[in-house]
Amino acid sequence: MDQREDQSEGMTGALRDNIAALTTRQRLERASAPASLRIADRITAFTGSMTFVTLHLFAYALWIAVNLGAIPGLPRFDPSFVILAMEASVEAIFLSTFVLISQNRMAASAERRADLDLHISLLTEHELTKLARMIDRIARAVGLDVEDPEFREIEQDVAPIEVLDALDDRKRAEGIAR
Repeated sequence: MDQREDQSEGMTGALRDNIAALTTRQRLERASAPASLRIADRITAFTGSMTFVTLHLFAYALWIAVNLGAIPGLPRFDPSFVILAMEASVEAIFLSTFVLISQNRMAASAERRADLDLHISLLTEHELTKLARMIDRIARAVGLDVEDPEFREIEQDVAPIEVLDALDDRKRAEGIAR
C-alpha cells in the first residue's frame, strides 16, 4: 500500500467523492476557459518560474557584456542601453497585464469558493438548529428538562442578513475601512 492510500484510510467515502468531484470540476473549468485566459495563465506561470529568472539573467548579462565591449568580436548594438531599457519597460507592461488577468480570474474563483462556503455554513447552521430542537423534544419526551440558556440559543435560527448588518455596523463604529 502506498503512502497516499494509507492517508486516505481515515477519509469517508463521501469525502473522497467530494474531492474527486471538485477536482473534476476544476479540470473542466480550466479546459473550458477561453483560450486567452489559458494563455495568460501559462505566461504567468512561466514568468513566475526560476527558469524565467535564469533566462533573463543570462540574456541581460549577455546584452550588457556585449554593449560594454567585454566580448571581443561582437559589435556593440546598444552602447547607451536605451534599447535595453525600452525592452524591459515594454516587457514589464505586458507581464503585469498577464499577472493582473490571472489574479482577476483567481479572485473570481476565490469569491465563488467563499460563496459556496457561506452557503454550506448557513445550511449546516440551519440543520444543527433543527437537530437541537429535535433533541430538546426527545429530552422532554423522556422526562429530561434541558434548561440551559446556551442550548436555547442553539435552537434559534441565525439570520445571515442581520449578522452581516451587525458586522458592518461594528466595523463602521470601530472605523475599520472595507
